[in-house]
Amino acid sequence: MTESSTGTTGSVATGVTGHGDRVEQLKTSLSALIERIDAACAAAGRDRGSVRLLPVTKFFPASDIEILYHLGRREFGESREQEAAAKVAQLGHLSQIRWEFIGRLQRNKAKAVARWADTVYSVDSDRLASALDTGVKAALDDGTRTTPLRVLLQVSLDADPARGGVRDAALHALADQVAASESLQLAGLMAIPPLDVEPDAAFEQLARIHAALTTVHPEAMELSAGMSGDLESAIRHGSTCVRVGTALMGARPITSA
Repeated sequence: MTESSTGTTGSVATGVTGHGDRVEQLKTSLSALIERIDAACAAAGRDRGSVRLLPVTKFFPASDIEILYHLGRREFGESREQEAAAKVAQLGHLSQIRWEFIGRLQRNKAKAVARWADTVYSVDSDRLASALDTGVKAALDDGTRTTPLRVLLQVSLDADPARGGVRDAALHALADQVAASESLQLAGLMAIPPLDVEPDAAFEQLARIHAALTTVHPEAMELSAGMSGDLESAIRHGSTCVRVGTALMGARPITSA
């Protein structure tokens, strides 16, 4: 799944009403963000079509997603199952929308997420993979979904269990498990840089891990790394998907959750 830098900030459909200021805010920030990605690709000598933007819309209202949809976006990242499920239901009329679950996922939520997610990130254990496999099989059987679930394995770059992720030693076994499943599709890897490590060093390490994985699983081509503050570094080291919230959406709304 790649994108072109052209045609992404077109006119918003007239169906989005009552949000004029927000339309302009998102249009402006989207244009600036695409310029950053364009420049990062050019600096790295990479084809612009090899890097896609995933807007991270958690905590923001469904109306923002609809605005971005009409600005050309089709994929959206959510990280809280209950919030995401409500948005999925509310925006069911947007026929081309694709939902990607990017947060840490509890096994007891796997069945629910398997019913609407196109992709799940942060898979970091055999038990979570098995729970998703079971959930997707059920959704395929009852017709809720028609395609396998794309899975990205989360790599731990600092061995901190609180931040999630699988270490090198267990990564290939987990990849083998996902790849062998009929209901899951091994799509690639994702990671979040440790707080005390320079992004370049972290992304260079991730790129080496990804290169080693693709020698065994050439289908696992996606490498999701880079957010608002470090996307240039991530692109320099081979990221194919940058997950951006603040630089696109603005400051997170105040919530009680």
